[in-house]
Amino acid sequence: MKIKQKVNKKKINRSDRKYTVNGSTYKKRFVFLGGILIALFLGITLRLYQVMLRDQSKYEEELTTLAMQTVEGPSSPRGRILDRNGKVIVDNKAVKTIYYNKDKSRGTKEEIELAYKVVEHLNLDYDKITDRNKREFFVAKNSDDMDDRITKEEWEKYEQRKLDSDDIYELKIERVTEEELNAFTDLDNKASYLYYLMNKGYSYDDKIIKNEDVSDSEYAYIAENNEDLPGFNTKLDWERVYNYGDTFRTILGNIGTVPSEEKDDYLAKGYSLNDIVGTSYLEKQYEDYLKGTKAIYRTINSHELELVSEGKRGNDIVLTIDIDLQQQLEAILNEEILSTKGQPNTNYYDRSYAVITDPNTGEILAMAGRQAISDGNGGYKTIDCTTGIMTDPMTSGSVVKGASMLVGYNTGAITPGEYQVDECIKIAGTPQKCSWRTLGRINDIDALALSSNVYQFKTAMKVAGATYQYNKPLVINESAFDTYRNTFKEFGLGVKTEIDLPVESLGYTSDNKAPGLLLDFVMGQYDTYTPIQLSQYVSTIANGGSRLQPHLLKEVHTATDDDSLGETIYTFETNVLNKVNTKEEYLNRVKEGFYAVMNKSYGLGVGYIDDSHDPAGKTGTSQSAADTNNDNINDTDTVSTAFIGYAPSSNPKMSITVTSPNSSWENPNNSYSTLVTRRISKRASDAYFALYP
Repeated sequence: MKIKQKVNKKKINRSDRKYTVNGSTYKKRFVFLGGILIALFLGITLRLYQVMLRDQSKYEEELTTLAMQTVEGPSSPRGRILDRNGKVIVDNKAVKTIYYNKDKSRGTKEEIELAYKVVEHLNLDYDKITDRNKREFFVAKNSDDMDDRITKEEWEKYEQRKLDSDDIYELKIERVTEEELNAFTDLDNKASYLYYLMNKGYSYDDKIIKNEDVSDSEYAYIAENNEDLPGFNTKLDWERVYNYGDTFRTILGNIGTVPSEEKDDYLAKGYSLNDIVGTSYLEKQYEDYLKGTKAIYRTINSHELELVSEGKRGNDIVLTIDIDLQQQLEAILNEEILSTKGQPNTNYYDRSYAVITDPNTGEILAMAGRQAISDGNGGYKTIDCTTGIMTDPMTSGSVVKGASMLVGYNTGAITPGEYQVDECIKIAGTPQKCSWRTLGRINDIDALALSSNVYQFKTAMKVAGATYQYNKPLVINESAFDTYRNTFKEFGLGVKTEIDLPVESLGYTSDNKAPGLLLDFVMGQYDTYTPIQLSQYVSTIANGGSRLQPHLLKEVHTATDDDSLGETIYTFETNVLNKVNTKEEYLNRVKEGFYAVMNKSYGLGVGYIDDSHDPAGKTGTSQSAADTNNDNINDTDTVSTAFIGYAPSSNPKMSITVTSPNSSWENPNNSYSTLVTRRISKRASDAYFALYP
């Protein structure tokens, strides 16, 4: 038997054990780790050398940048607005301004003391002080005592959250007595009004104390003592100057501080709540171009700022408008509207609109609306209502018959040159439908020249697949409404024109597809259209079938330090929205009809544009109604008139649209109808050709 000898491991020589572990030696591992550590230390040393010595200035600059607090200056002047010929319509002028800026560290007591101190050096309109202003001042001045005027029960309700802090404040306001208010001195009253100005609006925005008629002494007092008047300061602000007065004023738009309902959008774009922004029409539409760049300052200490970058005026925008033509157009409307109000049957007439455009580019050369209102002395004066060109639709009457005729051609319901008999038609259960007089057998050209309703009725019945019998029910394919409306939309009727303004209406349309209403539709007695839609429609005909975006912006230029225009940074290119889906021969046939309207001896448009200008166009008269007692219900039958035209017909360079809602009242005792639309069209087109012969 072999006996296994037991080995005592403790007796093995340590020098024989310590180098061998799984076939490797500790010594090799130590050498390896040591090398790594040396390499790491070398890397760290080199990096420290790089950071602390070679890149020292770089990191000091970055640290300074991170630690530097910057503030923005006030809104810089906006860009100018010029007309197409470089005439400045809207400019800026410097305004001395005294303002107050609240600070969290400044308490109510200190603000009251400031009010008493400053008010003796400012001439404010103290008549504007209200009872509320005085009560609020009294509560602020006597805040500790006012707590005692809240009853124990009211404090308990406050603790129970049945009343909030606003409720408690209102109770304090109510409990200021008349005797206490009557005890106010003249200085108290003035200080209370200034205290109100120091605290109105957003909490920590600059509060404008005075920016009108600021005297040199007032301005100097605040500027020289602002360190002793914490929060008060001066600045040269700016305001808009309108070199042509009220001309085109509503479309130019307004400016103001950020509207409260849009504050989130503006804050997301980096605006401050007290920034001056465009609040309507062109000022709002082109805010991104017109806004100035604010100056940037960095804080040196609590009272000093150092300019980092200067503020810069906004970019200048050049409009398509000719301001001279615009002035003449507004004057023509003013004169003709006031003259018309002295004519019979104009009881409910009060306004007209006119638009002159370049049909080849979509540029609006002039657009105006004027409305007659009482002058308080038994007469009338007019006010600007140009915005109605985009927002005031009406039944436009026969001016749409060019589009209606085109539907007939496109569908094969009629062919160019086709004759039809103009005679009254009768659908069971409805009154007769006739033209303005029985015209007999006429072709498509004379149907436009003489504005035949019946020619359009009979064409529409063919489009709708109807079989007409006198005084019998009329059954139509309702899809005919869509057929007509789709073509009308290709001209801009019933859709947005996409004019570069923030507000535009579509006009009225209905889902009612009764057969008789289709006949009303094709002669312009059903859907309603705005003047700008009618302008786009006639321009589309004039230029050969391209629906162009109407626009007021022509170019954008960088700001300069003088009155010159800077570099062009944007040009509004002609924007074709769509092409009318028709044959060229069909559109030319409509244009031939529009030429006959203006040039045939029997054409109903003779005299709307002078013959010397080779005009084409279409008149329109529609049955409408007026609200005569301001109850939002149209209760009185009226007649509205419209005209669309262009010239020269062979190579159009201008188009004109004029509308006059409710121009005449259907008086059973007097059939007189005013020709105000014709007079405006004639004078406005003459004004255009005098400037652009």
